[in-house]
Amino acid sequence: MSTAPLRNDLLLHALLREKTARTPVWIMRQAGRYLPEYRETRARAGSFIQLMSTPELACEVTLQPVNRFPLDAAILFSDILTIPAAMGLGLHFVEGEGPVFERPVRDAATVTKLGVPDPEQDLRYVMDAIRLIRGELAGRVPLMGFAGSPWTLACYMVEGGASKEFALVKGLLYREPATLHKLLDLLARSVALYLNAQIAAGAQALMLFDTWGGVLTGAAYREFSLHYMSTIVSQLKRESAGRRVPVILFTKGGGAWLEAMSESGGDALGVDWTQDLSEARRRVGDKVALQGNLDPVALYAPPERIREEVGKVLASFGHGSGHVFNLGHGITPGVKPEHAAAMIAAVQELSPAYHR
Repeated sequence: MSTAPLRNDLLLHALLREKTARTPVWIMRQAGRYLPEYRETRARAGSFIQLMSTPELACEVTLQPVNRFPLDAAILFSDILTIPAAMGLGLHFVEGEGPVFERPVRDAATVTKLGVPDPEQDLRYVMDAIRLIRGELAGRVPLMGFAGSPWTLACYMVEGGASKEFALVKGLLYREPATLHKLLDLLARSVALYLNAQIAAGAQALMLFDTWGGVLTGAAYREFSLHYMSTIVSQLKRESAGRRVPVILFTKGGGAWLEAMSESGGDALGVDWTQDLSEARRRVGDKVALQGNLDPVALYAPPERIREEVGKVLASFGHGSGHVFNLGHGITPGVKPEHAAAMIAAVQELSPAYHR
């Protein structure tokens, strides 16, 4: 792991609501299919699983967007399903369908058989990738690690893959809540261990992706999603190499629960594009920083229109510290790289006025 001092630490300061000269920017899924160099590396790897589980290839892909664009962070190239894969559920990816588990988890007996993966044994490839990336970055920008929230992981594990209705996992929630809580507790312990191992390997900030929290009712969200994310945050080692390791919580579709999320112990909240940032800021006060929240589809617009939309997001957050510019969800494969570049350039050009 590189011990080189960070030359660009804007992201870390912003996540802690400390003063910055401009708003930092990175992109969810910034290492992905919209980049031709990613597609070339993916073809060379032969499969997505081979790509993410080969440290040298994961390092190469992580660096591609920060080599192409003046981004303020690198994010580990991996997948949120590494933990359930390490539990032996038989993960594979089907073209056009996404992740599929050969052995889904749908009853108490199956949950009982699951164990907590050892990050440096069962998930060693992730930790080796982090160490490689930190060395290659050599202090250019901070490296972010991440994991899926227990609820989101449970959705895939119970459904057996992606879902539109979540009938199986929500059926388990209403029919056998104790069984689901047992699974979520196991996942919370696994995620906390995994993220702490990422910090030890060199991750300098963390993000918890709660992709499917927004499908729950308010009461169910607090009980089955937010509770377990808060538990994870409370177990994290929040300092490394003399600096705080900030943690971002992101619940897609979770705008109704921002106040509750701000009490989770995290340093920042990701906000999707359906929420007005000024309203979100008013609701959370000075408890947390905010990340977001340009509509990902805005990147299909011409560069001059992208610049206008960036300006609207910056104006919505307003003056002061505590904003990390990002999309409201991941960048999509059809976006032209030059449109991502236009967004980044607009943030760098327009945001200093909000930090004077």
